[in-house]
Amino acid sequence: MTLEVNGMTCEHCEKAVKGSLEELEGVHGVEVHLSSGKVDVAYDEAYATKGLMKEAIEAQGYEVVG
Repeated sequence: MTLEVNGMTCEHCEKAVKGSLEELEGVHGVEVHLSSGKVDVAYDEAYATKGLMKEAIEAQGYEVVG
């Protein structure tokens, strides 16, 4: 799944978003693209949902679009 995230501007942002998603059960891989504001997430739908991912990212202070 690809999420569009507003507010990521630096390496710290990348680490915060990536770390928050990797802590979720069922998430296998996270790739953050700062230049485009996109986050690619590989996950098991039986455990992780878009809603959970959105909550984890927003808890770090970023906005998930869509």
